[in-house]
Amino acid sequence: MKQPYLVTGCAGFIASRVTGLLLEAGHRVVGVDNLNDAYDPRLKHWRLGRLKSHTAFRFRQMDISDRTSVEQLFEEDGPFGGVVNLAARAGVRTSVEDPWVYYRANCEGTLNLLDACRGYGVRKFLLASTSSLYGSHNPVPYREDADTNCPLSPYAASKKAAETLAFTYHYLHGLDVSVLRYFTVYGPAGRPDMSVFRFIRRIAEGEPIVVFGDGSQERDFSYVDDIARGTVAALGDVGYEVINLGGDRPVRLSAVIETISSLVGQPVKIDHRPAHPADVPATWADVSKARKLLGWTPEVSIEEGLRRSVQWYRENREMVLPLELGDR
Repeated sequence: MKQPYLVTGCAGFIASRVTGLLLEAGHRVVGVDNLNDAYDPRLKHWRLGRLKSHTAFRFRQMDISDRTSVEQLFEEDGPFGGVVNLAARAGVRTSVEDPWVYYRANCEGTLNLLDACRGYGVRKFLLASTSSLYGSHNPVPYREDADTNCPLSPYAASKKAAETLAFTYHYLHGLDVSVLRYFTVYGPAGRPDMSVFRFIRRIAEGEPIVVFGDGSQERDFSYVDDIARGTVAALGDVGYEVINLGGDRPVRLSAVIETISSLVGQPVKIDHRPAHPADVPATWADVSKARKLLGWTPEVSIEEGLRRSVQWYRENREMVLPLELGDR
């Protein structure tokens, strides 16, 4: 029997879908998550409950920034066929408020996993990274060889450090490393602190939404199933590669809001607030490398992705309504 994959952050938005795809493909998965309260943990438990229905899934609650726990994990549940490190503290604005927790999760956690891979002979390591590394000084669409030495937030800086550590372990110890830079991922069961989730719930319930800036900012919105599919594709041998995964179609935030309003059949009330200095005016992924190396291309349009997200909200409204949102 093949060795299981280790997926960290398995109760998270993207990681839960990646775990599901691996299980559907017949793999065994050991999932770990500390189920923290970075956003409402009730949604994490909801996702986790669906994974636990698979007999090939094993869950351990733990924190990857705890080195002793990581060592025990590899000793007791390994050997692993590969490590998919999707556990992270995410979010640009909140990282400005508490950069230390971002450093522990994104830097120390990654280092603990990389060193355990070295010590226990795990060859494949996949790291989730972010489009936030590109900052505001690079031309769009962003290519993987663009300058990422000027991160605008502690979150982006912590992911830059994690990427650098991953390269070091590739160079010194021969780990095969895929670094995936995700672009504004959205979809059913998404993070409640992210714009699409908040907009759908609040517009549907006739509540005002908070928009930082005037809504003209553009984001390369990426549907979660596309991102999960690209992540699984990146588990093949690549040596060391940094690869963008994005929708390849920047969309104005105001257009997303208008589409959601139309889909839910409710007018929009907007509470405009000043743009945050760590935000950038536009993101756009050049995904030609993903097409070439992974045979991957985004398939779900923003219109279809928003339709599916609204449908999921309607089907799960009773669970979603009590969740805490984060307009930060």
